[in-house]
Amino acid sequence: MGMNIGSSGGNSNDPEPMMEMNMTPLIDVMLVLIIMLIITIPIQNHAIKLNMPTGNPPVQSAPPIVNNVDIGPTGTVTWNGAPIAGRAELESKLQAVVATGNVDEVHVRPNKLVEYKSVAAVMASAQRLGVTKIGIVGNEQFLDK
Repeated sequence: MGMNIGSSGGNSNDPEPMMEMNMTPLIDVMLVLIIMLIITIPIQNHAIKLNMPTGNPPVQSAPPIVNNVDIGPTGTVTWNGAPIAGRAELESKLQAVVATGNVDEVHVRPNKLVEYKSVAAVMASAQRLGVTKIGIVGNEQFLDK
């Protein structure tokens, strides 16, 4: 952008019309619109909704029974130390856990060298059958030291 000083011949008293558009008001309006847009955008809350208990906790008469499911490096599954023959036997034991009324807990302890599909199969069976108190134990073996 430059400034016109003088004319290119002819009568020097006649001003020539400016052919350039003044950009300053346009930029000002755009800045105001951007500021208004930033102010009116709602703040995004990255929160996880949890179902927290309310009121007094229920009184438990007996501690929960913990059932340990160990998954060996080759994918062999044991239930409280006893080997499981197949997936049908595992599902029958998981159904027995569900039948107790969600008092029992299932702790899954996968070996560091086991394939993911073996662990996923046990977890999928437990979820499909309705086991609600399930946890993965032994995560410290996966830490890189």
